Amino acid sequence: MPKSTIQRKYFRTPFCAEYWRQAFSELKNTRMLVFAALVLALRIAMKPLRIPVATDVNISFGFIINALGSMVYGPVVGLLSGALSDSLGYLIAPNGVYFFPFILLEMGGSFIFALFLYSTDITPLRLILSKLCVNLFINILLNEPIMVLYYRDVLHLATYHPFVLIRIVKNIIMLPIEGLLLMIVFKAMIPALARSGFHPAGRVALDFTKRHIALLCAMLVIGIGALTGYLIYDYNTKSFSADYTTQERLKKNQAMNEWVVAEKPTLKAENTVTVIESARSKVGAKEMTYELAVYRVDTEKFDERKADNYTLTTLNSYSKSKASKDDTLVRIGTGTAVTDKGTISETNPVGDHISLELTMTWNGETNP
Repeated sequence: MPKSTIQRKYFRTPFCAEYWRQAFSELKNTRMLVFAALVLALRIAMKPLRIPVATDVNISFGFIINALGSMVYGPVVGLLSGALSDSLGYLIAPNGVYFFPFILLEMGGSFIFALFLYSTDITPLRLILSKLCVNLFINILLNEPIMVLYYRDVLHLATYHPFVLIRIVKNIIMLPIEGLLLMIVFKAMIPALARSGFHPAGRVALDFTKRHIALLCAMLVIGIGALTGYLIYDYNTKSFSADYTTQERLKKNQAMNEWVVAEKPTLKAENTVTVIESARSKVGAKEMTYELAVYRVDTEKFDERKADNYTLTTLNSYSKSKASKDDTLVRIGTGTAVTDKGTISETNPVGDHISLELTMTWNGETNP
């Protein structure tokens, strides 16, 4: 491929007819289309590469390839590249059920990067703003309704909740990291692109100034603050019981059942099952609060089903959902138990007792 420097007119904004005539002309440039194909292949290859940072927060690198390519070939070829990236990416590495509207996310990301970076001066501020707009308009505002449609029309579920805090926080957290990565990679790659004739390096101003460093530091502080706030919120609202293994659940349910039976002597341990429905504790709190469901074992149904894989141990290892679906268990009460979080151990599965409040139902009547 012979080297030939791209001759372009530069624009302050994309809001003029000449800008778009130049962008459409890239479709007739064979060399540019070959470059776009190479970028597309690399973009698809980079999709699975992720570095986990925290729960549901990962650093991916496909956006860097997308931004570099969009800077070179512009918004029109970028839309085409985005469409092919989604379709070919699914054909090469299928993940779930194909859903056509997802193509809008890939196309939208390429389009926004191109609007900020194609045929204009490349500065740290432009790079940061381009990623900010992709995070806001594509990853949040466009992605959420598409996911709602996907869950409803493809998976036939109504469990996807749009604009959940973690997805918004994730994009805030990642912005300073992604902005810094874009600056580093663009500063390293633009000279190489210029030597290959794909970018006039004279229109680049990626030297770090004090202002840019201050901006990155401010973004990093915001990101760290958002992450800290989310972690505190997540810890304060999560149910630890959701992460119990079967063995952990068995031990904790049995230990709690002993406490309940001791509190209510009318209950018999051999036909009472207590299930921990949730376990919550706030940051800095010394207590763990358990929400309980107390069940009576229907002995007739239990004896009919009793087998090697269906015993009292099976019932005692139930989670909230499993217990509610097994008609061998008759719900007779609820309760709230508070224990010393610092004393929870292998030998003391629920911790030292602090308080237990039970509300029991006997023959249709509620009794404390």
